[in-house]
Amino acid sequence: MTSPRLSAFSVLGVCSLFALTGCFGPPAPAPTSSSAAPTSATQSAAPSPTESTSATAGPTASTSESVTVSPTVSAPPASAPTSPTPTPEPTFTGFPEQVAPLTVYYVAVGDNGVSGPKIGCGDSLIATTTAPVRFRDQVGPSIGALLANKSRDVGLSGLVNVLYQSNLTYLGGELDGGTITIWLSGQFMLGGVCDIPRAKAQLEYTAMAASDATSAQVFVNGRPIDEVLSLK
Repeated sequence: MTSPRLSAFSVLGVCSLFALTGCFGPPAPAPTSSSAAPTSATQSAAPSPTESTSATAGPTASTSESVTVSPTVSAPPASAPTSPTPTPEPTFTGFPEQVAPLTVYYVAVGDNGVSGPKIGCGDSLIATTTAPVRFRDQVGPSIGALLANKSRDVGLSGLVNVLYQSNLTYLGGELDGGTITIWLSGQFMLGGVCDIPRAKAQLEYTAMAASDATSAQVFVNGRPIDEVLSLK
């Protein structure tokens, strides 16, 4: 009878040990599903390193683009031609003042072109020079010296000035290419038909020598010299 009672107490002791072990043993691991949920939420709330880098790189890329593009837009392309700087038109301020002899032409009657250009009635035209004169435009002083000579004979040279009796005044001149044009006013006083080509040649050659021109036109009182002298 004693053995069965001990057996019952043994059973009760074992059960008590199992009960105590269930209360003070290590805690059971949390369910996998419940622990994964917070992890997933944390990952979605916190930005990943990649996303953080992208968000930071956005403004940086924008700033770099504005700095790089702005000079490119304002500066002209390297291949575009550079417009030349306009060059101002030169302003003519007049000839420089100089001192030199003047060249004046007179007539060698009957020379027949031996000593100079042949003109008129078998005559020659001869260049002479004056004393040094101060001038800027040589044409006016040269024609003026010719018209101011009121002697028929040019010293002892044998040359003749057929304009010595004429009352002419120099008004102005213009050089256009190789042609010099002069304007005179007044009247011719000549000694005969042969003086007509002589007077014309004296004026034209004196004007050409003063301007380095190759041809000359003479106007008297606004009319061509040939028209004026044809009435003589």
